[in-house]
Amino acid sequence: MPTIPAHRPVMPNAAIVQRLIAAHPPRQDALLPILHAIQDELGWVPPKATTAIAQALNLSRAEVHGVISFYHHFRTSPPGRQVIQLCRAEACQARGGEALEAHALAVLGVGYHQTTADGAVSLEPVYCLGNCACGPSLRVGDEVIGRVDAARFDCLLAGLREDM
Repeated sequence: MPTIPAHRPVMPNAAIVQRLIAAHPPRQDALLPILHAIQDELGWVPPKATTAIAQALNLSRAEVHGVISFYHHFRTSPPGRQVIQLCRAEACQARGGEALEAHALAVLGVGYHQTTADGAVSLEPVYCLGNCACGPSLRVGDEVIGRVDAARFDCLLAGLREDM
């Protein structure tokens, strides 16, 4: 099974955030590229990054926080060692996505944008993986998996836990 690389930076997060901010022009239109760069490097956007970004781009902390909270893509806490993204688009819903969703939520014991207590798995919704004919679908890392039912989800989850 694919794994999400462990994000164990050698530098403290603040130094990484400053380096990534400095790599972009100090203009307000750099906000999204900076947020993506931080999440790509750290796996999440630490709350303390909001102040540094706001100062660098001459924005308020509320404006930066508003963008982070508006886009579901950005995480404000570290993700689990594995991230499972469940497709919630209409095609997957029509092919059994609601049952898969209920099963995943129950088995993992978390809601969307949450991580299991052991830090192993984060669950996130996505709105189309481009695998509509093979729904319901999910993605782990870069791998899209189709025709997932409760039994297949359980097997996938067991495999992910073995790989950790």
